[in-house]
Amino acid sequence: MDNNRSLTGEGSSVKPLDAPPTHKAVKKKSTITKIVLMGVLLVVGMIFCFVPMKFGLTDYHPFLSKESISLGLDLEGGVYAVYDVPNYTEIDNFESKINGTRSSLEAMLVGKGFTEATVVREGENRLRVEIPDVENASDILDIIGDPVQLEFVLDSDLNTPVLTGDDVVRADYSYSAENGYYVQLTLTPTGNTKIAEITSANIGEYMRIYTTRNGVRDDNYISRAEIKSAIPRDPIITGNFTEEQAEDLANQINSGTFSVQLNLIQSETISPTLGENALTYGLIAGLIGFILVIAFMCFLYRMLGLAATLALLFYVVLYMFFLAVLPWVQLTLPGIAGILLSIGMAVDANIIIFERIKDEYRNGKSIMAAYHAGFKKALFAILDSNVTTVIACILLLLLGTGSVSGFALTLLVGVLLSLFTSLVVSRAITHWFINLNSHNEKLYNLKRGRQYQNLEADATDAAVLQVLQQEEEQKRQEKEEKQKLKELERNAHAAHRAKETGGEA
Repeated sequence: MDNNRSLTGEGSSVKPLDAPPTHKAVKKKSTITKIVLMGVLLVVGMIFCFVPMKFGLTDYHPFLSKESISLGLDLEGGVYAVYDVPNYTEIDNFESKINGTRSSLEAMLVGKGFTEATVVREGENRLRVEIPDVENASDILDIIGDPVQLEFVLDSDLNTPVLTGDDVVRADYSYSAENGYYVQLTLTPTGNTKIAEITSANIGEYMRIYTTRNGVRDDNYISRAEIKSAIPRDPIITGNFTEEQAEDLANQINSGTFSVQLNLIQSETISPTLGENALTYGLIAGLIGFILVIAFMCFLYRMLGLAATLALLFYVVLYMFFLAVLPWVQLTLPGIAGILLSIGMAVDANIIIFERIKDEYRNGKSIMAAYHAGFKKALFAILDSNVTTVIACILLLLLGTGSVSGFALTLLVGVLLSLFTSLVVSRAITHWFINLNSHNEKLYNLKRGRQYQNLEADATDAAVLQVLQQEEEQKRQEKEEKQKLKELERNAHAAHRAKETGGEA
């Protein structure tokens, strides 16, 4: 063991080591350049996060704006609709069918980007649909369509359906260079068996898709297509569609895939349940809490707290960016709770690290040595605590719906970003600060233990730097050895192949 790292027992006097303080040798100019560059990036990020701008004829909406982040029903309002099932007492297995219809309707809305939409049962035979961030009640028909029943019939026998909506799982529209815009049908196993038999026996025949309401077929069909070949499964419908036409046809077919007939009996616009200013008040409360957290961190940890504050600002900018660009995020009150909780966890990770640094310094390490040891020893504690939260969020996303999944999504994004900022950004900033001054313990609110009071704050930094350099040199040598070993293996393999081919290279 290096004698410079050995310390006397309690009660003996400890003299400063002879190694010269290394703070004079630190490249302060490059460190200051890094801090200035970091500050510039942070300012630019804050501008893009909060400040609306105009570029020529284009308006830029910041990350934290209603135009960038979709709001939920409780913050933005929306529309609701109530559907009932006529003659439900005459339907076999009605409970399983209406529950399946509720799930299908909810999946359709989620697939269209309304992740916070809710579909719940009312009474025996009604479904209530609530869709946030929609202004007009009439728009619900454009989103859901008018739920109907489907019938697939051949031109040769218009009275006998060969497929129904029960055989269709869903319809999606897409684009390919060969077919242009088209509609892809996903059928049930029974539906695939039927379509294989029908198409193989009726090549050249035309198939029509009709909608029915209360058992009465509409006069006009929604699609008519020629069967050009035998189709083993999941057919596609082509026909020089525009994107709007393909989407409209897919929506019409999806509206007919429900297990029961739905009739729209009521649709209205609803106002935000938390009031028009709920989001503003929530932001003010969050800002006050954020300022108090910064004040606490800077008071308790000083320069370390300032490093955590800068990392936390980076975290906020990154968080707002991901909330704005991720298509699944729709902000609700539970979502805001997930954001605030993840911010608290980000601060908690920094506190764990800084307390470790204080413990290491108290037990005789220099500021730089305490910094390295503190981050290293706090790593697994932070990972363990955050991994359990990530697992819980994933389970909530898989099993939850509506506001529960919204809370889980915002918390999951926040936890992953907090890990990055705590272990990477905060570590880098702290390292830069210590490079500027590694000999003044008061800047970091550090204090020696009683038996180490006479030990200089940076007395062992030379040894720490030497060990770090040795570790880097060892990694470099290991890398070179691996490369040499790979080269020897390649040469041996080439020689073996040459021998097998009769000496030819």
